Amino acid sequence: MPWLNLSSPEESSQSKDSSTVAPFVRKRPSTVLFLLPIGFLLPLCFCTFVYWQVNKETSQIYSNVDSIPSRPAALVFGAGVGSSEARDRVLAAVALYKNAKVKKLVMTGDNGEIYYNEPIAMKRQALELGVPSSDVICDYAGFRTYDSLYRARDVFDLNSLILVSQRFHLPRALYIARNLGLNAIGFCADRSSYGNISRWYDLREFGAAQAAWLDLLSRRKPRYLGAKEPVFPSPN
Repeated sequence: MPWLNLSSPEESSQSKDSSTVAPFVRKRPSTVLFLLPIGFLLPLCFCTFVYWQVNKETSQIYSNVDSIPSRPAALVFGAGVGSSEARDRVLAAVALYKNAKVKKLVMTGDNGEIYYNEPIAMKRQALELGVPSSDVICDYAGFRTYDSLYRARDVFDLNSLILVSQRFHLPRALYIARNLGLNAIGFCADRSSYGNISRWYDLREFGAAQAAWLDLLSRRKPRYLGAKEPVFPSPN
């Protein structure tokens, strides 16, 4: 006896439809997925370019006291009271002074608290090494590299000077100095091995380069400026 299809035409049609698998439709990627990498890469590329611009200032960095040209004064950046970096900067500055490369030493650093005074700590070390007190000047408002250089020009009336610091710091200092119109060269104070913290210094310079670029773009004034205190007063 032949098989009888007792289902209605409607049920038969639904059965066929349910057995048919709908084709997979690939969704188009969201525009956001394209913009996210671009939004991340563009700022990173720009910051990397700024870092390169700031840190290419290496041609005017000297390591040998005999080969560095003379300048009227040396600007010695603070690096923490009692640190190896600060000690080496003072040693390098005193070497410049004793070899008649500079006539004055300007110790610039942080004196934001009563019991924390970078310039005085560096001056004491210089005096212990035989530099006369009259040839060591303290800048108590050098809270940042930009502030120190701005004040060197506008407060201490210096236009030509030697910047004393470690190699990781000097390119940025020279970049700021050049953009402030200063005739500056750098003297490398790397006299010790600073251990693993050197890696942190290199990493910090990436962010510091952005800050330097923004300071110069905005022509920001230092936290404290004050009246002129020329290192070399004009004769009356």
